[in-house]
Amino acid sequence: MEGIRKTFGPVIALDDVDFAVGRSEVHGLLGGNGAGKTTLMNVLYGLYRPDGGQVLLEGRPVDISDPRDAIDHGIGMVHQNFLQVETYTVTENIVLGTDLSSWPAMRLKEPAERIAELSSRFGLRVDPAARVGDLSVGLRQRVEILKALYRGARVLVLDEPTTNLTPQEVESLFGSLRAIVDEGMSVVFITHKIRETLSVCDALTVMRDGRRVGTLPRRDTTATDLATLMVGDDVMVSRVTEVVTAGMAEPGTVTVALTDSHLDNAVVRVEAKGVSALSDHAVPAVTDVSFALRQGEILGIAGVAGNGQVELAEALAGIRPLASGAVLLDGRDLSGELTAQWIDAGVAYVPEDRHRDGILPSASIVENLVLGAQRGTRFRKGPLLDWSRARKHAEESIKRFSIKTPSAGTPAGQLSGGNIQRVILARAFSHRPGFLILHNPTRGLDIASTQFVYDRAREAVEKGSAVLLISEDLDELTSLCDRLLVIYSGRIVGERPRGSYDQYELGHLMAGLAEPT
Repeated sequence: MEGIRKTFGPVIALDDVDFAVGRSEVHGLLGGNGAGKTTLMNVLYGLYRPDGGQVLLEGRPVDISDPRDAIDHGIGMVHQNFLQVETYTVTENIVLGTDLSSWPAMRLKEPAERIAELSSRFGLRVDPAARVGDLSVGLRQRVEILKALYRGARVLVLDEPTTNLTPQEVESLFGSLRAIVDEGMSVVFITHKIRETLSVCDALTVMRDGRRVGTLPRRDTTATDLATLMVGDDVMVSRVTEVVTAGMAEPGTVTVALTDSHLDNAVVRVEAKGVSALSDHAVPAVTDVSFALRQGEILGIAGVAGNGQVELAEALAGIRPLASGAVLLDGRDLSGELTAQWIDAGVAYVPEDRHRDGILPSASIVENLVLGAQRGTRFRKGPLLDWSRARKHAEESIKRFSIKTPSAGTPAGQLSGGNIQRVILARAFSHRPGFLILHNPTRGLDIASTQFVYDRAREAVEKGSAVLLISEDLDELTSLCDRLLVIYSGRIVGERPRGSYDQYELGHLMAGLAEPT
């Protein structure tokens, strides 16, 4: 790809980007949120038309106007959100949109045999006759990769492919990628996880602010080198050490215990007793979850997405009704009380979907920061809201939480993902939480914003809060948490204290397998 340029209105998403991938190469494409890496690959796959530049395959310019052109040229892409029909079998999903030799008859024996051969050849084992809706996330990802290989892909683009995988599934994926490139194909591996790129990639390209800032061979590259390119300066890298080093130990290594003597005599602030909750479709999503959370403790909940984490977080925050059980904060049973009473009691919640559940996009930063406190005396003057006091609070929060915005009156929806998260954190901390619930708080954030979230979590426990961190990022959990629970199918299936974190063992539990003896 040479001189690729792409704009969306006044925003320059790609600024004359050059990007080259060799045969038999796994090429890592790194960058923070909004760096342009997915946009660049969407141009390659024909989802976006570039405003300038050209794409060359085997040295010859090609015109790719849509995904069909890309597929015809041997380019395949696996997106973060799988494009699958859950009621169809693996074979039906893979052949969907292709020309069947038996058409109009639906004779799928020959395609199923070819899929089985590709599956075995590249270590992507999956039953061609299985119904996709019954498969795990890891197996569904294999279906997407097989879909591209079935169509003859010679260049395979994977967008954040390890996000929802267990450590064992990640290792299996990496083995499959090596098998793919060993047959002369090329893989582009889009990620923000430094350890993974150093584990599997042959070459690494870093993007920042729509530009390519460097391409390095893996053998000559360190985690600090990559972080410096991603962040932009050495001073900032020194401030984000925790993010850069998180998870650098290989899976299978037991995390060295850090002292937790500060918790020896800590009082229990939060108790969940047999908490059960229903999904939006009125079926059981969380069943009999119990734990005690101490003052100054960060308790983590690990699990593959879709195992009841959203329902559990909302039940513990007072947003979703409890089907049974109780939640106590400082001995007070909040079960059955209004959400406003949970907030007043000291419960603060940072939701997983910051855009849908965390802000009012068209409301100003001032208005978003008083949400949840508008009924109390802090921002009221008699029966009315005291907007001068609310604006002063917003301006102080913008400064303290380093929120990049033209003004406190800017609609929150106009901010970047990282700055929206800072607004949500500022609001949560303004409630002086006794119980802080963080659900995937760093998803989609760049290194600096991720470190900022980590620092605020540490600050909360230093001030006596009890923090619950629900995350699908095992590196994040093992770096931050004093103790870990594992959730599978809405139930807690294991508990590990700091000093006993083995990512393979945790992955075993996350996959719903019985605890190793």
